[in-house]
This record gives sequence, structure tokens and C-alpha cells, in this order.
Amino acid sequence: MAATAATREAPAREGRAFPPPPATARPIDRAAWLSAYRHVRAETERRAAPLSPEDQQIQSMADASPTKWHRAHTTWFFEQFLLREHLPGYAIHDERWHYLFNSYYVAAGPRQPRIARGLITRPDAEEVTAYRRHVDRAVETLLGQAAPAALELVLPILEIGLYHEQQHQELILTDILHAFAQNPLGAVYDPGWRFPKPHGRGGAAELDRAIVQVGHAGEGFSFDNEHPRHDALILPCTIDRALVTNGQWQAFMRDGGYARADLWLSDGWIAAQEQGWEAPGYWRRDDAGWTVMTLAGCRPVEPDLPVTHISYYEADAYARWAGRDLPSEAEWEVAAGAGQLDDAFGLVWQWTRSAYTAYPGYRPLPGALGEYNGKFMANQFVLRGSSVATPEGHARLPYRNFFYPHQRWQFTGLRLAHQRA
Repeated sequence: MAATAATREAPAREGRAFPPPPATARPIDRAAWLSAYRHVRAETERRAAPLSPEDQQIQSMADASPTKWHRAHTTWFFEQFLLREHLPGYAIHDERWHYLFNSYYVAAGPRQPRIARGLITRPDAEEVTAYRRHVDRAVETLLGQAAPAALELVLPILEIGLYHEQQHQELILTDILHAFAQNPLGAVYDPGWRFPKPHGRGGAAELDRAIVQVGHAGEGFSFDNEHPRHDALILPCTIDRALVTNGQWQAFMRDGGYARADLWLSDGWIAAQEQGWEAPGYWRRDDAGWTVMTLAGCRPVEPDLPVTHISYYEADAYARWAGRDLPSEAEWEVAAGAGQLDDAFGLVWQWTRSAYTAYPGYRPLPGALGEYNGKFMANQFVLRGSSVATPEGHARLPYRNFFYPHQRWQFTGLRLAHQRA
């Protein structure tokens, strides 16, 4: 059975591993780009490999998508934004699939409603594999044949497509975990999967009042929502070096944290009551105590591991119970950039108290790709870092992840901050 990227030794790789050289690098290294493309595409298939065709079809809630759809959509992205425009004579694999596998790009045309992606039983998983191979051959042809001037236009689109596919690789794991959690027989993705141990040293990072620069610094890849780099005010504060653990969260639960309305934002209290929250997502209580559904099936809750699968509402309530705060994304970026936070990357995405909105002076990309981030800048909160499901090479310091405050099927956790007088 295939292993996840988080906890198993990576397979041997041909040539350069992801990420590729910057799209603006001189001279252009075609072999490195080809290797990066193959590496990312292979990782998607590696994550899908343990799943049967039936597993790949399921959509367990509106927020999740079938694995088969993720595999096809990431392929459609390259076909739509790269090959149609930049490979003369490219033959569309199947025009009808454009409707099925567009996600939210209104400028690119109509699409299957998100909540109905699981109803697409045809094409089947094998046909999606053929689609991926068709597009892979065309992309390799493009990389091999395009003139240097054409590559100036091609590589930035290819690069965003690779990072886009990595985002869907993370969703493959989180979405199938949610689906398997609905199965009363205890379906298992990978029996050898284990959550990595944290390295928290305790103590806190101290930040003094300062005007700091945050956002992408101009080197290497970035998404448009990381721009422009700008001044941010940091007030005196401390940020815990360590993530909040399951054991600490259980103390919150024992103290009635899920039953005390005074700890919760109004919308959060409504969500907790309507959804019947009494513990983080995937926790289950039996005669022996609390267990949690993982990619390896149900396991006892380990007190020393970071708490995960919590919503913003829960993180905010816990911080209020602890007499603390959540860090702002600027505070997090400054402390993590200075190496003052343990486990900033690779375990759980960390909720911040920052609303997901535009940086001062932000402008989305032109055309359909401008819909990638900008139009979602409302009613969501920023998370920083990366998670156990994030592919190798994807995490970066200024990366801005974002989710709605009630969502908790991702590997989301927290660390605490405190505003000093």
C-alpha cells in the first residue's frame, strides 16, 4: 500500500525534486522543469494509489471532492490554462469534460455544481488516468519544443499549475479522511501512517513594538494574495513556541469549554450547538476513553500530539478560556521567520486571528487566473504554516491559507499568543 508524504521515506526521484527553479531564471533549465512536473504529477497518483475506484468516487460532504475529481481537475487546469493557449495543434481530450472539471473559474465557462461532483460516475477512474497521460504527454512536448520566448509565457503558468496540484494533493488526503470517518467499518487509508511527534521546547517568543515588512519578498514562487510586501504594525506580544496539544485541549473540555457560551463568538456558539460539538473533529468517545479517526484508522488520542481538526471558532474559544489570544498573521510571520516557533511547518495549519483580506495595494492576476484567490477574500480567516498532509516543497513562510471559521476537516490547530501591555 502506498505511503503518505508526511511520514514515509520518499521514493527515488528522477532529476531535480520539486520545487523547480524560478520561472524567471536564466538560462531556462528545461530538464529541471520537466523533472518538477513529473514529480508533482506522480505524487498525486501515489496518494490516490491506495484507493479503489469506489473510494475515488465518494463525496462525503459539500466541502470535499472525490479523489477522481481532484485528479481530473488538476489535469483540466493544465489543459485549460496552458495547452489550449500555448501548444499549437493541441487536441482537447474531451470537450465535454471541461464542464465536469472546471472548479470555480467563471471566466472559463460553466461548471458542475460543487455539491454534485460525486454524481459524476462517468468518466471512470481509468478514463481519468488516460486523461492525465494525454495531458502529460502534451505538456512534455510543450516543454521540449517551445522556443525560449514562448517559455517566458509558459513557465509562470506551469509553475502555478504545479503548486495548484499540490494543494489538491493535500485535499486528497483530508477529503478521503472525512469520507472514511463516515464508514462504520473503520476504513483505513494507510495502516502504517503515523502523526509525527512535535518538537515543542516550551516557552515563548517575544516580539517588541515595531513596524515590520510582511508578505512575499520577491524571490521564488508566490501566490498573488501574498503581495504586495508592506508595512505592518507589531505590538508587544509573546507567542508560544509550542503548539497546543491534545492533552491541553482535554483540560479545556473537562472544564466545560464546549458548554460555556461566554467563551464563544455568537456564530461559533450557534455552530457548536447545531453540530453537536463536544470535542475536535473525528474524536470519538467509548468506554476506554477518547479515540480519533486518522488515515491509519481509529487510534487512541495521544495527549502529547498537537490538537487538530478544530475550527476557528474552537481555537478562539480555547484562547479565551486560556486567557490568551491567537496570533495575528503578521506576528506569526515575524516570529516564524526568525526561527522562534517550533513546528511552524509540517504538523498542523495554525489559525490566526487575521481575517482573510487583501494586503494594501493588492491586485488580482488578469484573466481567469485572477479568480484563484482574490474573490474569496470575505468571511474567512488566515492559517499559517503547513500540515502533515502538505506535500514536500509546498510550504513557504509568507503562504496564506484560508478557510471559513466553521470548517474543521483540514489538519488545523493552534498556538497561543498574548498581547503585552
